[in-house]
Amino acid sequence: MANVQIGDCCSLNPLELYEQVTAQGEKVRALKTEKAPKDEIDDAVKLLLSLKLSYKTSTGQEYKAGSPPTDFTPVSNGPGSTEDDDFVDPWTVQTSNAKGVDYDKLIVRFGSSKIDKDLINRIERVTGHKPHHFLRRGIFFSHRDMNQILDAYENKKPFYLYTGRGPSSEAMHVGHLIPFIFTKWLQEVFNVPLVIQLTDDEKYLWKDLTVEKAYQYAIENVKDIIACGFDVNKTFIFSDLHYLGQSPEFYKNIVKIQKHVTFNQVKGIFGFTDSDCIGKISFPAIQAAPSFSTSFPHIFNSKKDIQCLIPCAIDQDPYFRMTRDVAPRIGYPKPALLHSIFFPALQGAQTKMSASDPNSSIFLTDTPKQIKTKINKHAFSGGKDTVEEHRKYGGNCDVDVSYMYLTFFLEDDDKLEQIKQAYTSGALLTGELKKTLIETLQPMIATHQQRRKQITEEMVKEFMTPRKLAFDF
Repeated sequence: MANVQIGDCCSLNPLELYEQVTAQGEKVRALKTEKAPKDEIDDAVKLLLSLKLSYKTSTGQEYKAGSPPTDFTPVSNGPGSTEDDDFVDPWTVQTSNAKGVDYDKLIVRFGSSKIDKDLINRIERVTGHKPHHFLRRGIFFSHRDMNQILDAYENKKPFYLYTGRGPSSEAMHVGHLIPFIFTKWLQEVFNVPLVIQLTDDEKYLWKDLTVEKAYQYAIENVKDIIACGFDVNKTFIFSDLHYLGQSPEFYKNIVKIQKHVTFNQVKGIFGFTDSDCIGKISFPAIQAAPSFSTSFPHIFNSKKDIQCLIPCAIDQDPYFRMTRDVAPRIGYPKPALLHSIFFPALQGAQTKMSASDPNSSIFLTDTPKQIKTKINKHAFSGGKDTVEEHRKYGGNCDVDVSYMYLTFFLEDDDKLEQIKQAYTSGALLTGELKKTLIETLQPMIATHQQRRKQITEEMVKEFMTPRKLAFDF
């Protein structure tokens, strides 16, 4: 672990401070054992005392070796938040703002970094590919350690991709495609292995589902994921309910993580209560474990130093903040992350889409007629009440769901800008904007449905069989 400058301590959370104190204490002991020069030992002791003071200031507790902080800073809203605050956790997204969640505030609250123009330009330089429109338009807007991944790539060091899906329904909606569309692009431009986790165990624990139904949903979702066009030679897809019984190394990592996270910490991070079943309390370790390459010995030949990059929606970040805190304590590199914004419900950006509400979503099983009806009937409009007012004052793209959807699925930057200008000026009416979205989504979903029809049970089995991929480690 690198030395920490005293001025950096204020940016660390309690668990990170605890880790720094522990590491510095070990360094002091090592220096004394090696009989290092007195001034070197004195400097190390001063830094140790400073870190201990910062830890006490942050936690209100004295540092105790072997006793991590009992109160971990929560990443979602605490009791003191105001009514105007956004609420974001892995299961709930709420905001009172018609424009949606304030992502700049979320970056500050979660302690991540904004994906800026410099980073996008660097991705283009390093890969030799034009950045995906999800990057250009700020759909993936936040990151943790992406520059570290680019450093590794430039130095010919391997990394791998990890993303996932919680199979809460048999049919996925268009919002569920976002991480897979982007992950496929990342895999193609970097040429790296990919693991995809289906958390059917999570859905059994949180939803009113049988174990068998949760696993069935996982298999059906796998067919939609394969239909996105992933390469079977470079991609391993697994269901927790199935893979956990096949992989001792995966389970060993889960246990290591569980040992290093306390009940108080998961309560602080995830908002668990004393009434939650113990399955929920232990589940975060299962979502964390794929972040470590030793969970997949058939792919990585048991190497433990291969870093992971996780593209996901930012509501999943609490899992991986926990993972990043634990990783150095169990000898693994911290996973890097790329965060996306939420895909809005048809009724507006105040909430994300729900697989349980058919009218909040455009599903991948919808017919062209259903797509047209849902958009025309339910898509929240940023237009004015009358044609006259709209022609005079124009529409508001910041709250118009049809325009928001086009930012995700209309790849032509120039056409999107023309639509924005025309709608904002009043030249384009709401009905015409909705028509453009319908004409964009209908062929996209029809094409996906055709690809999905070609997915056989044998293909699913091939993707989900633990095996060596087309990489040597």
